[in-house]
Amino acid sequence: MFNFIQNNILRMVWLNDLVGSFLKFFRIDLNTKIGEAIQFFIYDVLKIFILLCALIFIVSYIQSFFPPERSRKIMSKFKGISANIVAALLGTVTPFCSCSSIPLFIGFTSAGLQLGVTFSFLISSPMVDLGSLILLMSIFGAKIAVAYVLLGLVIAVIGGKIIESAKMENEIEEFILNANVGEVSQSEMTIEDRINFSKDQVVSTFKKVYPYVLVGVGIGAIIHNWIPQDFIEKILGQKSILGVVIATIVGVPMYADIFGTIPVAEALFAKGALLGTVLSFMMAVTTLSLPSMLMLRRAIKPRLLRLFIIICVIGIIIVGYIFNIFSYLFI
Repeated sequence: MFNFIQNNILRMVWLNDLVGSFLKFFRIDLNTKIGEAIQFFIYDVLKIFILLCALIFIVSYIQSFFPPERSRKIMSKFKGISANIVAALLGTVTPFCSCSSIPLFIGFTSAGLQLGVTFSFLISSPMVDLGSLILLMSIFGAKIAVAYVLLGLVIAVIGGKIIESAKMENEIEEFILNANVGEVSQSEMTIEDRINFSKDQVVSTFKKVYPYVLVGVGIGAIIHNWIPQDFIEKILGQKSILGVVIATIVGVPMYADIFGTIPVAEALFAKGALLGTVLSFMMAVTTLSLPSMLMLRRAIKPRLLRLFIIICVIGIIIVGYIFNIFSYLFI
């Protein structure tokens, strides 16, 4: 049963066969690099778009039960490390990219939540949302997906505790500290309201992310069919001790979400890049994109921003090496 779900619902093997039959009908030779690239592109785009729309609808429906004010109230009830854990878990049902998470982080900080708690949320939200879990399962399988999410949550919790212990409350910009956040009454949504909200989120998010999906799949197709395997293995494979570090550094300045990053990761993995190296690249792209860091700089001062980036980079590199060392347990 699990194999059926993995192959036919998550990986959609039938869709790949259908695309292949469609291309053969138009006499496109699938044994050539161009033919393989076209099949890879069409199949991956369709698969990701189908999963994308289904995931956004489901996650948005769940998210409708956790508006910002309710999330703030939930997090304010917990203290110590349990507060960081709850914040990290709430991050899994919030928007799919770091830029969308920052306004919520600002709201939580303005409302007086502990700084370490809000940073646990900020780290986990783009890194380990439910979308990443399902999409990773579709490419790498359940074991890798679950381990990725768990380690991402660990980074979020530990990172939040480190920032809390650093006592950097004075590194928050004044306009946030002085913001007057009152109680917001949340009217109870009906099922129809939640469905309409979820539909709107599907359309809105799809419009934002589809260009990154197309670019990501296009890059994946190029890597999959034209970049020599020896070249990838030399830089990101077993021959490279610094592969995880290189992948993390390369990923930091890029901007994409999980939907645009996974096709690139899939192609790199197929070409011989080590599992942990690929996952480090994904984490770096989704968590530390340059646009999101520029947005975050408006809310926090340089010293705290540097600490946040250092914590995330070190955590991502450690996770990458853990996956590389113990990859035999997952593959």
